[in-house]
Amino acid sequence: MKRSFSTSILVAVLAGFCSSACQELDETVYSSVITTNFYKSAQDAEAALTAAYGSINDLFDQAPIVFAGDFAGDQLWVKPVVGRNVFAVYSYDTDYSGPKSFGRTAESPYGLWQFCYKGIENANWVIDRVPAIAMETNRRNAIVGEALFLRAFYHFTLAKNFGDVVIRTASSQSESDALVAKSSKAEVYKQIFKDLDEAIARLPSYVASTVKGRASKEVAIGLYAKAALYAEDWTTAKTKSIEVISSGKYTLMPNVLDVFDVEKEDAARQENMFAFEGDNATRARGTTLMGFCGPANSASRDYGNTTFGSIFAFQAFFDSFSPTDKRRQLLDTSFVSVAGKVVPQKEITPYTVKGVLIKKYMDRNSVGAKGRNNVPMLRLADMYLIASEAEARLNGPTATAYQYLNAIRNRAGLANLQPGLSKDDFIKAVLQERSWEFFAEGDRWYDLTRTNTFLTVIPKAVNEVYPTRAPQPKHRYYPIPLDEIRANPKLEQNPDWK
Repeated sequence: MKRSFSTSILVAVLAGFCSSACQELDETVYSSVITTNFYKSAQDAEAALTAAYGSINDLFDQAPIVFAGDFAGDQLWVKPVVGRNVFAVYSYDTDYSGPKSFGRTAESPYGLWQFCYKGIENANWVIDRVPAIAMETNRRNAIVGEALFLRAFYHFTLAKNFGDVVIRTASSQSESDALVAKSSKAEVYKQIFKDLDEAIARLPSYVASTVKGRASKEVAIGLYAKAALYAEDWTTAKTKSIEVISSGKYTLMPNVLDVFDVEKEDAARQENMFAFEGDNATRARGTTLMGFCGPANSASRDYGNTTFGSIFAFQAFFDSFSPTDKRRQLLDTSFVSVAGKVVPQKEITPYTVKGVLIKKYMDRNSVGAKGRNNVPMLRLADMYLIASEAEARLNGPTATAYQYLNAIRNRAGLANLQPGLSKDDFIKAVLQERSWEFFAEGDRWYDLTRTNTFLTVIPKAVNEVYPTRAPQPKHRYYPIPLDEIRANPKLEQNPDWK
């Protein structure tokens, strides 16, 4: 694939060939990206696509794609360690100095920026070069379609987190190609929709033999629905989400608990449309979400073999669930220790007597701190709630809006939400349902920012560990990492962070 040669590498190599007799050296600086011997065969095309998917693994290894959406929210709180707690109290700076100083950039929005653009670059090479490869036509079209989907996914992830960002739609032929100014959020979404339109035209529909962790036509339509929701294109959000539901390619798991049972992940793909796939065979891929969410000092093998006690749920969030809501069982206020002793809530964590454990990513057979867990990025349940919200925003709380919302409530063991709510109250009910359904999946912060409600919601999400939380309007989006601005003179900081 591409190989980049920097001045520093050239100098080091040439120095090795110089003896004491080498007095002078005229150095010419070159910058090149060499792909001469690649993108020739079907095998090359598949390898290039695998590289484009590689950033998904990066995003879930140290999990910045989840942490950026949860550390700042009102559901979960993170152990107050330097460099990680800055996102809970909104004390981070444009240089991300805390995470950088303590080696935590990979789990921060800074890491998210880098991994997404790495994925976009690799996807661009596929889109640019694979169409010219002589290979089976349908597979070639599908490979390009998957790359277009990935480019849209990475751009969408960036737009959710940073607002106005750089759009990259061509591979970098030289260093100068990497120096691009950012575009408005509206332009970013326009490109996302363009890529998804092309991806949908190329991708095959989901079938049982679809490669695990790969995009299908319905996954691309589902991402289109979610991106349209964020762009406030309610008609498109409704149309696309209902199209996925009506396709019959996916169904809700009868028991919501099974969605997160590591031993039932093959069956759960009927709902998990697109997910990070933990490696159940070689354990080469895994996510530290398991280690973060389990109790400290690997105290309970039920959670995993190595756990740290780093992330917990707010007591108020746990209390917001109805006792009959099955999803509350994905949280716990006690655990069974390695010795078989029941550890009460007051002893879960030394930071508070009201620690609440998160059970979505348990793996008692984990290898170290990385579980085999699949982590959802797009679930069919999301399509139901997008359809409900989009319908309500278009036409008020109609029977259709209630129908899609109640499907998720009923699956959780709750009674139907009864007609009679105002439009505003119904939309609040949908957002609350989203909070209960998708906690610890990196979704909540973006619901609060896209609806611009974080300024009123977050100050109420406090406890003994974080008694005061006061976000400012600028915290709606993360600042563009200052190192990126230093490296790219065409890139400007977000206005609120200047």
